[in-house]
Amino acid sequence: MQDDEDSGDFYDRPSKSARKREADAAQRLGTKLIELKESDLVALELPETLHEAILLAKRITSRGGLARQRQYIGKLMRDLDTAPIEAALGAKSRATALDAERHKRVETWRTRLLTEGPKALDELMKWAPGADRRQLQALVDKATSARIDPGSRDTASRALFRALRDLLEDSSG
Repeated sequence: MQDDEDSGDFYDRPSKSARKREADAAQRLGTKLIELKESDLVALELPETLHEAILLAKRITSRGGLARQRQYIGKLMRDLDTAPIEAALGAKSRATALDAERHKRVETWRTRLLTEGPKALDELMKWAPGADRRQLQALVDKATSARIDPGSRDTASRALFRALRDLLEDSSG
């Protein structure tokens, strides 16, 4: 029969299921790291062995070889505190989402200006009273004019997008 003290060690260890979940989570995080650009990887300041393993995984084309490399990366990740890595990836994800939202807002304004004309410009001026109305109107006119060649209209449309982006960044900052 065992002592109560010896049997206490058994209950202090994580269960096999918990260890498996942790290993799977580490491997999933490793897969996310493989998908990052190299410059983003460098910014994470990962241990050299893990960094090299991730770079190698990026070069592997064999499905089986890549699966084994992901398992190896997961094994390396188990020895690390992954919280800072997860926090950095979360921050990058939020920044990407914010950039996408800004782009969508600018694109919506450009579309409204090109389709609704002066009505949309009046509303934009309420949101951003410091905007150069004449410049915006000139870009809208040039982007919608049938007398101008399509290339120049596209150029004016892109210039309108840039002007709106700068305007909305200035008013939100």
